[in-house]
Amino acid sequence: MDDNKIEQYGDELYDCWRTRRTVAPLREREPDITIGDAYRIQERFVARRVAAGETIVGKKIGATSKPVQDFLGVYQPDFGMLTSGMVYREGDTIDLSTLIQPKAEAELAFVLKADLKGPGITAMDVIRATDYVLPCFEIVDSRITDWKIKIQDTVADNASCGVYVLGKTKGDPRRLDITLAGMVLEKNGELFSTGVGAAVQGSPANAVAWLANTLGELGIPFKAGEVILSGSQSALVPVADGDELVCTVGGLGSCRVKFSGRSAA
Repeated sequence: MDDNKIEQYGDELYDCWRTRRTVAPLREREPDITIGDAYRIQERFVARRVAAGETIVGKKIGATSKPVQDFLGVYQPDFGMLTSGMVYREGDTIDLSTLIQPKAEAELAFVLKADLKGPGITAMDVIRATDYVLPCFEIVDSRITDWKIKIQDTVADNASCGVYVLGKTKGDPRRLDITLAGMVLEKNGELFSTGVGAAVQGSPANAVAWLANTLGELGIPFKAGEVILSGSQSALVPVADGDELVCTVGGLGSCRVKFSGRSAA
């Protein structure tokens, strides 16, 4: 795909994010679009957000667990960039009018204390470089109409990033078994789903190592202080006005988030 089209689609997705609207899938309009093209479009989309005043504060891994892959019809991991405008803290209420067609995922966030640059990074390297882990929610959102996405669409759309919420409870991944730790997700006080760290590429640390190596091949390092979202351990949860979600990770703690208002779609 030529540079003009890369810019065109990157700018289109940025405008969709800014105005809270959706567009037809890119793969329908560009049948020959490659994953490489899609990452170049993502780079343009994110660059527009940075040019408007945001900073990159971390990275996210998407489509790592079977429930999410089945829902999206996407059967390989992808990645996106986290920006300063996406961050919420536990106890915050998310205004749904800032999103289009949001769905929540419960997962584990890694906060790094050292740089990591692949290739050659292992799960143990990830553990050593991690300052602490936190329970968190990622609220994914799509600028593609009705979530009719394939891998190229979600990659171009910055891995369907919306916003994310970090819990307050910090855990040491050298003491917490993040592979076997169970996760319970409740919606409005009722059990919604259960999961375990092993559902994410065998371990959340494996998923983070995969991303470190994938980005390393592109010359992009993980930096100390960055947040890395390791991928959903739950099914995708639709959210609406008044909903409250709580995810609890065994041996670690919980993260709680509330929603108000109405999303654009």
